[in-house]
Amino acid sequence: MNGQQRQDIQIGAEVGVVLKPDQRTGRITRGTVAAILTKSPFHPHGIKVRLDDGQVGRVKEFGPG
Repeated sequence: MNGQQRQDIQIGAEVGVVLKPDQRTGRITRGTVAAILTKSPFHPHGIKVRLDDGQVGRVKEFGPG
């Protein structure tokens, strides 16, 4: 699982995302998925999600880290 398949992501899951401002550095931000924003079943850069703290990013990793 690499965050590119929508079916792999569940609301409430612990994930690592890359936020828009961190795209150049690839810095990972950890959080819990509150909403899945990408509608398509696949995205090459990762499925976009909103974390429970309101931040939005693309999933790169699963688990608490």
